[in-house]
Parts: sequence; C-alpha cells; structure tokens
Amino acid sequence: MHPIDFFFRAAKRSPERIALESPSEQLSYQVLAQRVQALACALQAIDPEPQSRVAIGAGNTLEHVTALLAVLAAGKVWVPLNVRSTPSEIARITATIEPSIVITDGKGAELIGPGLFTWLRLDPGFESDHCIASLSLRYAGQVPSINAVDEEGIQAIKFTGGTTGVPKGVMQPYRAWMAGIINQINGWQITQEDCYVVTAPVTHGTSTYLLPLLAQGGKLLFLDKTDPSSVIQAFRELGGTMSFMPPTLIYMVMAYPGVSKADFPRLRNLIYGGAPMPAEKVDQIRAFFGEVLGTNYGQTEAPQVATIMPPSGFADPRNRGSVGLCTWLSDLAIMSPAGTILPENTIGEVVIRGHLVMKGYWRLPEKTAETLIDGWLHTGDVGLIDERGYLFLKDRIRDVIITGGFNIYPTDVENILSQHPAVYECAVFGMPDEKWGEAVHAAIQLRPEMTCEPAELIAFVKEALGSVHAPKVIHFFDKLPVSSVGKVLKTAIREQLTSR
Repeated sequence: MHPIDFFFRAAKRSPERIALESPSEQLSYQVLAQRVQALACALQAIDPEPQSRVAIGAGNTLEHVTALLAVLAAGKVWVPLNVRSTPSEIARITATIEPSIVITDGKGAELIGPGLFTWLRLDPGFESDHCIASLSLRYAGQVPSINAVDEEGIQAIKFTGGTTGVPKGVMQPYRAWMAGIINQINGWQITQEDCYVVTAPVTHGTSTYLLPLLAQGGKLLFLDKTDPSSVIQAFRELGGTMSFMPPTLIYMVMAYPGVSKADFPRLRNLIYGGAPMPAEKVDQIRAFFGEVLGTNYGQTEAPQVATIMPPSGFADPRNRGSVGLCTWLSDLAIMSPAGTILPENTIGEVVIRGHLVMKGYWRLPEKTAETLIDGWLHTGDVGLIDERGYLFLKDRIRDVIITGGFNIYPTDVENILSQHPAVYECAVFGMPDEKWGEAVHAAIQLRPEMTCEPAELIAFVKEALGSVHAPKVIHFFDKLPVSSVGKVLKTAIREQLTSR
C-alpha cells in the first residue's frame, strides 16, 4: 500500500461526497479520482521511469492538488516549488533535483528558466498539448500502471534551505507519509464530516493534511484569498471545522472588527505551527475560540507530526508551553552532546527515530551522516521530556528563524547583505514578534565613512531573496560584538537590543 491508496479507497467508498471545493468549483471524490488517474497516466507516458522527479510550482488551486495527487499515483517523486521564491532559488533547486517534468501555473511559470524537462501548465484556459486539462482528456478512463516500489521508496523531496551554496533536499519516504497520515487522522480525530479550510500554501503545511482528510472522506475548502475576512466567512458560512494556520493569521483573525466565537460554529481543530507561540497567547486563543487549539512538532526531516498536542491537552495547566506527546511509529528522546540518552526533565537535543524520519538528503551523503546517527535524527532543537512524556522545546541549536510559518536561514540573508557595498559586517537573527512569531532582524556594521538607510538594505535583500527573507528591522552598530576568534556574537547582540 502507498499513501495515495488512502484517497482511492475513500473515492470507492464515498464517490459522491465532495473532496475539493473552491468559490468556483466542486469536485466529488469520483470525479477527482478520474482526473487524478488520467493525469497519472499522462505523466507515466511522458516519463515511464519509476521514482523520477516531478516539480510543481503553483498557488492554492484545485488544479494544483489534482496534479500533486497524480504525481503520487504515477509513482513519481513530488518536488514542491515555492512560488514566493525567486528565479535564482528555483533554478538552484531544479538544477540539483533534475526533474523530468515541471508543472506550473502562470505565477510559477515566471520563476522557471530553460531546462531538460517537459513543462506542463495548470492554468485553466491555457491551450497547448502540454496543458493539464488537455492531457487529462486524452487519457480519460485509463488507469496508471502499478507502483511496485516498497516503503523505502521516495514520495517527496522537500528543500530546507539554501539560496546560496547547495540546497538540501529532504527525501521523505513512503513510510514517513504513511505514518503522518495515520497520526494526523488519530491525533485530530478526522472524520468524513470534517471541512478543512486551506490557509497555508499547498507547498508549505497544507500538503501534510491533504491525504489524512481525503482518506477519511472529508472536504478541503480552498479560498480565493486568505485574509481574515475570507477565513472567518469560511468558518461562519461554509462549514469549516478545522485548519492549520501560522500564529500570525490566528492573531489577525482574532483582531478582526466584530469577530466572535459565534463565527466559528463547527470549529473543532485550530492547529498552529510554523512559528513559536508564547503560553500567554495560547491562553488568549483558548479563551476566544474555546477548547479547539492544538499544535504539533516536526521538521521537514520528520514531517509535521513527531508530536501532537490535541485541544484537550491544553486543558491541563501542566502542558502550557508543551508541543505534546510522541506519535505512533516514532521514538522521541533527549540526547547529550556525547550521544547518550538523558533522563526525564533534563535539557538536551531532541532526537527522533522511526517511520517518520527521512531517508536522507538528496545526493548529500556527508550531510546525511551528520544528521542521521545510529538511526536517530538529530533535530538541532533543544528541549526536555517530562515524566509524563510531554515534550517542551526550549531553544534551537540552529539559528533558523521561523517567521509567519516560513523557515528563514540567517546565512542566506547575511550572504546577500554582505554584498552591499556599505556593509562591513552583519548578523541576522530572529526576535520575538507579536504578529510573525519571530521577525527577521539584522545587525549591521557599516564600512568607515559610508552611510546607508535601513530601507535600502531591506529592499536589497527583498530583490535578491523575496519579501519573506527581508529583515523587518535593521539595527546599526558602530562595532558588532565578536568572540576571541572573531565570530559575531548574536547572543550579545540580542542582549544589547533588549536592554536598550
């Protein structure tokens, strides 16, 4: 059995139920399954090789989901391309992954350069032999060939960083996706009555929830916009029961004029992730929405659900600040720098092993060996596990900034800032932020006798990497604090800023 089989079983069981819905279209399970099978046949005809890579760069549309499911049904490896990236970043990914097929909508097409791949278009009304709609009609009624790859086959390759240097492609195997589906269904008690309101990009966050909802016969509701007004309407008028949102969006929804708990009559699971949330915020959200807030913990290397904290878990005051209990088919532990498992309530590095863990980094055996040691995934996160088994995260060993649900790697931003002629030295780091969870800040030491406005540096980064990477705040220092070996001390910078 493969992950896509969960969907096909549900389609046989409940063919007339609505699987996907947008403001302009509804797709039943039967129609969606037919389209997925037809497109999967087209993909196999274009490239018969099992486990070849298919990259998709598109916005949140029913066509995007159909294409993604077809990639899975064809026995291919899905490679998501973030349409909020830059052409140079996408070029690095495609050069690394060497996809045989690339699928985009109009926005994604703006990011794609020439390559040795077949380029297919999702755009409704786009007329071409390489249009998804045309291919689906051509192969209508056909069934894709059977996928004979075992559970160690690769289902997806997702990139964790790098607009500079070599990006790391995380190889997520079938077993990891199977474990994720089972644990999402169990952890959130998903049923066919659930209506999942899609707010996060399909390429980030939402993809983890697609198959759990479709496995149970539930519905995914897509919106034209994900502003607070549209999100509230989806819950008030369109039957939304659950959603995964970054804390930023939850805060914006709560602050919307006139909104109240009555606007969310069927809400059962409001799942946050992608950014830290202070315990005080958890209390405020629970007071506003009721007992519906939950969270989970994972990484691209152990996708999404290494732990789950269901809404009922936050009712226990001892769980304030926790991200929940370890899920099925995985082990969770705290490890010392020497590699020994630490006792309860002892702070150390969070390590994970089991079905959820990645196969490795694409064509990077040395990086894989650094991260997977004796079967344990070293997460780079610091935390403790209490005597009941609840995980509490304390800090990150790595300096990844999680802002509005997106991972920002400081070295990427630092490398761009360092290219500005006025910048002598810089350091990029995250600072707690009411709206974004964390915000990107940059400390700058200018070259002697040179001046520069913060807006110029922000625009400089935005042009190179996109708005998500651009610092929200620039701090100028006469001299950045450094260690005895000349390394910039980010901890000292934060301390100076908080004491100002």
